[in-house]
Amino acid sequence: MACLLSSEAGLRIDNVDVHAAQDLLTRGHRYLDVRTEEEFKEGHVKNALNIPYMIINKSLGRVKNPKFMNQVLSAIGKEEKLVVGCKSGVRSMHATKDLRNEEFKHVCNMEGGYDAWVKKGLPVHYPNKTEL
Repeated sequence: MACLLSSEAGLRIDNVDVHAAQDLLTRGHRYLDVRTEEEFKEGHVKNALNIPYMIINKSLGRVKNPKFMNQVLSAIGKEEKLVVGCKSGVRSMHATKDLRNEEFKHVCNMEGGYDAWVKKGLPVHYPNKTEL
């Protein structure tokens, strides 16, 4: 169900597949979607909280959101249980490492991200559309 990886900082990162993530969400975990606002508006996991890990800088392109951790800390307590996801699992892996470095204790990365969630036919919320 979960795979543990060591980051360069020596922290253990829990990676879960989309089915395990869905199970965790039914057990009270919260879904933190770290995709851009534009990606999030195209569809997302129901009841997800969107705080982009990367933002678009007009001159530099996509860069790390300098306000990411402050935005997370203002919305989520460090003891809250989180599943972190993005489009494919890369940004969420980096976000998960950052959260672990900030002493969030119950956080895991959803492998494959939203793309894998959709591919497996799991429920998606499309703003202003019928639920699928």
